[in-house]
Amino acid sequence: MTGGWMTDAAISVLLGGAFGLGVCLMVAVLPRWGAPTLSRRIAPYIRDVADPLGITALTPLRSFGARELWQRAQVRVAAAIGGSSVIERRLRQARRPGDVIGFRGRQLAWMLTGLGLGGTLAVLVVVGGRGSGAVALLPVLGAVTGAVLCDMELTGAARRRTARIEDELPTVLDFLAMCLSAGEGILDSLRRVAHLGSGELTTELRDVVLAVGTGTGLGDALTRMGSELQMSALARSLDHVVAALDRGAPLAQVLQAQATDAREEAKRGLIERAGRKEIYMLIPLVFLILPLSVLFAIFPGVFLLRLGIG
Repeated sequence: MTGGWMTDAAISVLLGGAFGLGVCLMVAVLPRWGAPTLSRRIAPYIRDVADPLGITALTPLRSFGARELWQRAQVRVAAAIGGSSVIERRLRQARRPGDVIGFRGRQLAWMLTGLGLGGTLAVLVVVGGRGSGAVALLPVLGAVTGAVLCDMELTGAARRRTARIEDELPTVLDFLAMCLSAGEGILDSLRRVAHLGSGELTTELRDVVLAVGTGTGLGDALTRMGSELQMSALARSLDHVVAALDRGAPLAQVLQAQATDAREEAKRGLIERAGRKEIYMLIPLVFLILPLSVLFAIFPGVFLLRLGIG
C-alpha cells in the first residue's frame, strides 16, 4: 500500500515537473514576459559606476525577467553564505574572471543541478519499486554535493596555480638578477621577463608592468600583487625588492639572495611532501598487504586443524 502511494507520488512529481517546465518555457518566449524591463533598457545611459548591475532605484518590485531574478538570487546567496574575503582570494589566486557574486551564482547553479539530479534519481528509484523514506534525502544530498564540488573546484584551481607560481619564482628571480647585472633597470628587466616568459608568474608581472605604464608606482604595484596573491614566498621576495627600491640597495644581489631562499624553501617543501607520501604509503601496507600476509600464514594451519590432521 505504501509502495503504491510513493509510486503514484513520484509519477505525479515527474509529470508535474515536465508540465511546469513546458509552461515556463512558453511564458518565457512571450513578448510581454520575455522583453527586457524599462530599467534594463535605460540603465546603460544613466548608470552610475558604483552600480554595475543596474539602477536599483528604477528596478520594479515585481520584475519577472529571468536575468533579474537570477541576479537577485546570486546576491541573496552571496549574502547568506558569506566568506567573501576567502572567495575573493581564491578567485584572484586562480585568476578567474568575475567576483564573489558571480561565483555564488555559479555555486547556486551547481546546487540546482545537483538538486535536479537528486530529484530525478529519487523519482526513478520510487518508480522502480525500491522507494523508502531515505529516498527523500537524495535531492538535498545532490544540492549539498553540487555546492561542495563547486567550492572544491575553485580551491583546487587556486592551489594548482599558486604551486606553479612557487615553482617559477626562483627562475624568474634569477632571470631578473641577470638582467640587472647586465645593466638594465628594474622596470626594463620586469618588462623583458614579462615579454619573454610564458608562465603564471610572468602573467602577473605583465599586470605589474601594465599598472606601472598607467601611472602606478612600481613599489605599489608589486606590493599589491603580493597582497592579492597572499603567498608567503612571493610576498617575502616582493617586500625585499620594494625595500631595496626605497633604500637604494643593489637589486641584483637582493634578487639572487631571494632566489636562493626560494629554492631552499622549495627543497624543504619537497622533503615535507615526501614525508607525507611515506605515511600515505603505509595505508595499503597496513590495511591490505599485512592482513593478506597474516591470512596466508594462518589459513593453512586453521584448515588442517579443522580436518583433524596434525
